[in-house]
Amino acid sequence: MLTCLTPGSIGVKANQLETIEFAHAFGYEAVQPFGEELVNLDIAAVTDKLRQYRLVWGQAGLALDFRKDEETFRAGLKELPRIATALQKAGASRIGTWISPNHDALPYLANLRQHARRLREAAKVLADNGQRIGLEYVGPKTLWSAKRFPFVHSMAEMRELHSEIDMKNVGFVLDSWHWYTAGESLADLKTLRNEEIVCIDLNDAPAGIAIDQQIDSKREIPLATGVIDVRGFLNTLHALGCDAPIRCEPFNAALRAKPREEILGTVAESMRRAMALIIV
Repeated sequence: MLTCLTPGSIGVKANQLETIEFAHAFGYEAVQPFGEELVNLDIAAVTDKLRQYRLVWGQAGLALDFRKDEETFRAGLKELPRIATALQKAGASRIGTWISPNHDALPYLANLRQHARRLREAAKVLADNGQRIGLEYVGPKTLWSAKRFPFVHSMAEMRELHSEIDMKNVGFVLDSWHWYTAGESLADLKTLRNEEIVCIDLNDAPAGIAIDQQIDSKREIPLATGVIDVRGFLNTLHALGCDAPIRCEPFNAALRAKPREEILGTVAESMRRAMALIIV
């Protein structure tokens, strides 16, 4: 498991080349690939820089809007092969996205079928380019109960979606925050296989707030409060032989208000402290 710099997730604006430079300067081990940028970059020069800095690719975001109407989805699906090909040329093989845990109009089963149909088509494009896609369930009750119909918001329900999609290159984006807010345990983590875990998000939670009252946009960096069992989370994944890249995604307003160099350094240090908890 390698610490990955995904600048947008910590409130830092940076392009692909800047992200590589920041990762090197602040001691990250992996870098988010930006597929839409790589389409227009000299990929050989970019990958040479990665090798020079002894960095590897982490997870790319899925450049496809599958959550809106069919026309929007179809337009994005036409563009996906171009982006997936650029990622393949760069050697990036992990893609991640999140699943909205609710819907105003679609009941659970109808929503499951729509997600499965659309994500199956996306997964086929990615499989053609040697890529795996991880899907992230969103755990907080304050979100899945916010609209008329709750949707996938737990590991067990995500397995149902995986089964419905029925593609071997589909797995999990596993987030300590969503694992915690879904009320899951280390025993749940132990049911996973390394090949199912495409990428990992590592976060802590604010203290003094009940699980069912946690707000998705108010998180903490790893080990900030100790509310989430980061040690148990990481060591359980390590015991599985997990080799997924790990990023931080705290959505923390106070952190985002700081200068970007301070954000990068603060997050890097918290990730190093967290990774040091792994018993080798």
